[in-house]
Amino acid sequence: MPHVVIFYTGNLEAQTDIGGLCRSIADTMLTVRTEDGSQVFPTGGTRVYAYPAPHYAVSDGGAAGRAAGGDGDYGFIYVNLRMGAGRSEAVKKAAGDAITASAKAHLAPLFAHTQKHLGLTVQVDEAPGQVYDAKHSTLHSLFAKR
Repeated sequence: MPHVVIFYTGNLEAQTDIGGLCRSIADTMLTVRTEDGSQVFPTGGTRVYAYPAPHYAVSDGGAAGRAAGGDGDYGFIYVNLRMGAGRSEAVKKAAGDAITASAKAHLAPLFAHTQKHLGLTVQVDEAPGQVYDAKHSTLHSLFAKR
């Protein structure tokens, strides 16, 4: 943990670099700090995954978008950050704000395009009710303080 899972409408594959979005969000996560300046998300535990939805229905199916001069091919991206419990409200908000800013910056060309209509949702969840949490990794040792 932490994990970011992104679900997006499959039409966005041809419109933006989803792998680049993942990298941008992961890099952003590594910049988030606690009140005392320490890194919130461990480098070796930061993961971002993205999954396209090949079948989807968004809003009215494109009628309003076409009426507004767009192509009616709506897109949607849902970004969910799941983090372990114990962080302050300020840190959770900072993480959400940072991820939102990163996604908006990456998607700015689509948001600026007058014929494209795109929705973005970013949610932050914490995992206080975990009943099992096993980890096995050779990644963390790459980033351990020497």
